Amino acid sequence: MKDLLYVEGFEQAEALLKPQRVEVLRHLAEPSSCTEVGVRLDQTPQRVYYHVKRLVDAGLVTQVSERRVRGIVEGIYQATAKSYWLSPQLIGTIGGRRARDELSLGYLIELVEDVQQDLAKIDRTRPELPTLGVSGRIALPPAHRKEFFDELRSTLQDLFAKYGGAEGDQFTLAIAVYPKEQE
Repeated sequence: MKDLLYVEGFEQAEALLKPQRVEVLRHLAEPSSCTEVGVRLDQTPQRVYYHVKRLVDAGLVTQVSERRVRGIVEGIYQATAKSYWLSPQLIGTIGGRRARDELSLGYLIELVEDVQQDLAKIDRTRPELPTLGVSGRIALPPAHRKEFFDELRSTLQDLFAKYGGAEGDQFTLAIAVYPKEQE
Protein backbone atom coordinates (compact mmCIF):
# COMPACT_ATOMS: atom_id res chain seq x y z
CA MET A 1 0.00 0.00 0.00
CA LYS A 2 1.35 3.42 -0.96
CA ASP A 3 1.43 6.28 1.51
CA LEU A 4 -0.12 8.62 -1.03
CA LEU A 5 -1.97 8.47 -4.33
CA TYR A 6 -2.08 11.75 -6.22
CA VAL A 7 -5.39 11.92 -8.08
CA GLU A 8 -4.88 13.84 -11.32
CA GLY A 9 -7.53 12.36 -13.62
CA PHE A 10 -11.21 13.25 -13.75
CA GLU A 11 -12.20 9.57 -13.88
CA GLN A 12 -10.33 8.84 -10.65
CA ALA A 13 -11.72 11.93 -8.95
CA GLU A 14 -15.27 11.09 -10.03
CA ALA A 15 -14.93 7.56 -8.71
CA LEU A 16 -13.50 8.80 -5.42
CA LEU A 17 -15.87 11.66 -4.70
CA LYS A 18 -18.93 9.67 -3.76
CA PRO A 19 -19.66 9.50 -0.01
CA GLN A 20 -20.52 5.78 -0.06
CA ARG A 21 -17.32 4.96 -1.96
CA VAL A 22 -15.23 6.95 0.50
CA GLU A 23 -16.77 4.85 3.31
CA VAL A 24 -16.02 1.63 1.44
CA LEU A 25 -12.47 2.86 0.80
CA ARG A 26 -11.96 3.57 4.51
CA HIS A 27 -12.97 -0.01 5.31
CA LEU A 28 -10.44 -1.29 2.81
CA ALA A 29 -7.46 0.09 4.71
CA GLU A 30 -6.91 -3.56 5.60
CA PRO A 31 -7.58 -6.36 3.11
CA SER A 32 -11.28 -7.29 3.23
CA SER A 33 -13.97 -8.94 1.14
CA CYS A 34 -17.12 -7.19 -0.02
CA THR A 35 -19.06 -9.38 2.39
CA GLU A 36 -16.94 -8.24 5.35
CA VAL A 37 -17.24 -4.58 4.38
CA GLY A 38 -20.98 -5.02 3.81
CA VAL A 39 -21.43 -6.37 7.35
CA ARG A 40 -19.56 -3.35 8.79
CA LEU A 41 -21.57 -0.89 6.71
CA ASP A 42 -24.89 -2.75 7.00
CA GLN A 43 -25.07 -3.15 3.22
CA THR A 44 -25.38 -6.12 0.90
CA PRO A 45 -22.18 -7.58 -0.57
CA GLN A 46 -23.55 -6.79 -4.04
CA ARG A 47 -23.94 -3.10 -3.22
CA VAL A 48 -20.42 -2.95 -1.79
CA TYR A 49 -19.07 -4.81 -4.83
CA TYR A 50 -20.64 -2.21 -7.13
CA HIS A 51 -18.60 0.52 -5.39
CA VAL A 52 -15.46 -1.63 -5.10
CA LYS A 53 -15.60 -2.37 -8.83
CA ARG A 54 -15.69 1.38 -9.63
CA LEU A 55 -12.78 1.98 -7.24
CA VAL A 56 -10.78 -0.88 -8.79
CA ASP A 57 -11.44 0.46 -12.32
CA ALA A 58 -10.15 3.87 -11.19
CA GLY A 59 -6.97 2.40 -9.63
CA LEU A 60 -7.99 3.40 -6.11
CA VAL A 61 -8.45 -0.18 -4.84
CA THR A 62 -6.61 -3.39 -5.75
CA GLN A 63 -7.65 -7.00 -5.52
CA VAL A 64 -4.90 -8.49 -3.35
CA SER A 65 -6.10 -12.11 -3.22
CA GLU A 66 -9.11 -14.37 -3.44
CA ARG A 67 -10.54 -17.25 -1.48
CA ARG A 68 -13.17 -19.94 -1.90
CA VAL A 69 -16.23 -19.61 0.27
CA ARG A 70 -18.84 -22.37 -0.15
CA GLY A 71 -17.77 -22.99 -3.72
CA ILE A 72 -17.74 -19.32 -4.70
CA VAL A 73 -14.55 -17.34 -5.33
CA GLU A 74 -14.54 -14.20 -3.19
CA GLY A 75 -12.14 -11.34 -3.90
CA ILE A 76 -10.11 -9.69 -1.17
CA TYR A 77 -9.55 -5.99 -1.79
CA GLN A 78 -7.39 -3.26 -0.31
CA ALA A 79 -7.08 0.48 -0.83
CA THR A 80 -4.05 1.32 -2.97
CA ALA A 81 -2.98 4.16 -0.65
CA LYS A 82 -3.35 5.49 2.88
CA SER A 83 -4.07 9.02 1.64
CA TYR A 84 -5.50 10.49 -1.54
CA TRP A 85 -4.72 14.01 -2.74
CA LEU A 86 -6.76 15.73 -5.39
CA SER A 87 -4.63 17.71 -7.82
CA PRO A 88 -5.52 21.40 -8.02
CA GLN A 89 -5.11 20.96 -11.79
CA LEU A 90 -8.40 19.00 -11.88
CA ILE A 91 -10.09 22.38 -11.89
CA GLY A 92 -7.15 24.66 -12.59
CA THR A 93 -6.98 28.35 -11.95
CA ILE A 94 -9.98 30.17 -13.34
CA GLY A 95 -8.84 33.28 -15.19
CA GLY A 96 -5.10 32.54 -15.17
CA ARG A 97 -2.44 32.89 -12.49
CA ARG A 98 -2.83 35.56 -9.85
CA ALA A 99 -0.44 38.44 -9.28
CA ARG A 100 2.79 37.36 -7.63
CA ASP A 101 2.27 39.56 -4.54
CA GLU A 102 3.99 37.73 -1.67
CA LEU A 103 1.56 39.19 0.87
CA SER A 104 -1.63 38.10 -0.91
CA LEU A 105 -3.75 35.07 -0.09
CA GLY A 106 -3.76 34.18 -3.80
CA TYR A 107 0.03 33.89 -3.80
CA LEU A 108 -0.08 31.62 -0.73
CA ILE A 109 -2.71 29.37 -2.32
CA GLU A 110 -0.60 29.04 -5.49
CA LEU A 111 2.47 28.26 -3.36
CA VAL A 112 0.60 25.48 -1.53
CA GLU A 113 -0.59 24.05 -4.86
CA ASP A 114 2.99 24.08 -6.18
CA VAL A 115 4.24 22.33 -3.02
CA GLN A 116 1.47 19.73 -3.30
CA GLN A 117 2.42 18.97 -6.90
CA ASP A 118 6.13 18.77 -6.02
CA LEU A 119 5.48 16.41 -3.09
CA ALA A 120 3.35 14.14 -5.27
CA LYS A 121 6.28 13.73 -7.68
CA ILE A 122 8.87 12.76 -5.04
CA ASP A 123 10.26 9.26 -5.50
CA ARG A 124 9.08 7.53 -2.32
CA THR A 125 11.12 4.42 -3.10
CA ARG A 126 14.37 6.21 -2.22
CA PRO A 127 15.80 4.64 0.95
CA GLU A 128 16.50 8.03 2.54
CA LEU A 129 13.98 10.73 1.76
CA PRO A 130 15.48 13.98 3.06
CA THR A 131 12.57 16.25 3.95
CA LEU A 132 11.88 18.57 6.86
CA GLY A 133 8.56 19.83 8.12
CA VAL A 134 8.43 22.44 10.84
CA SER A 135 5.30 24.06 12.17
CA GLY A 136 4.77 26.52 14.97
CA ARG A 137 2.57 29.36 16.05
CA ILE A 138 3.51 32.90 16.87
CA ALA A 139 1.48 35.89 17.97
CA LEU A 140 2.04 39.04 15.92
CA PRO A 141 0.57 42.30 17.14
CA PRO A 142 -0.39 44.41 14.08
CA ALA A 143 2.32 46.96 14.92
CA HIS A 144 5.06 44.29 14.56
CA ARG A 145 3.86 42.43 11.45
CA LYS A 146 5.91 44.41 8.95
CA GLU A 147 9.01 44.12 11.13
CA PHE A 148 8.51 40.34 11.42
CA PHE A 149 7.97 39.86 7.67
CA ASP A 150 11.01 42.00 6.87
CA GLU A 151 13.19 40.04 9.31
CA LEU A 152 11.90 36.70 8.00
CA ARG A 153 12.54 37.76 4.39
CA SER A 154 16.07 38.96 5.28
CA THR A 155 16.90 35.74 7.15
CA LEU A 156 15.69 33.60 4.24
CA GLN A 157 17.61 35.68 1.70
CA ASP A 158 20.76 35.14 3.80
CA LEU A 159 20.14 31.37 3.81
CA PHE A 160 19.51 31.36 0.05
CA ALA A 161 22.75 33.26 -0.52
CA LYS A 162 24.71 30.95 1.79
CA TYR A 163 23.33 27.63 0.50
CA GLY A 164 22.15 28.55 -3.00
CA GLY A 165 25.12 27.11 -4.88
CA ALA A 166 24.89 24.85 -7.90
CA GLU A 167 26.38 21.80 -6.15
CA GLY A 168 24.51 19.21 -4.14
CA ASP A 169 20.91 18.01 -3.97
CA GLN A 170 18.30 20.59 -4.96
CA PHE A 171 15.62 21.42 -2.40
CA THR A 172 12.63 23.74 -2.39
CA LEU A 173 12.06 25.84 0.70
CA ALA A 174 8.51 27.13 1.06
CA ILE A 175 7.43 29.23 4.02
CA ALA A 176 3.74 29.85 4.66
CA VAL A 177 2.60 32.45 7.17
CA TYR A 178 -1.15 32.72 7.58
CA PRO A 179 -3.65 33.67 10.29
CA LYS A 180 -4.89 30.85 12.50
CA GLU A 181 -8.28 30.96 14.17
CA GLN A 182 -8.32 30.61 17.94
CA GLU A 183 -9.20 27.08 19.06
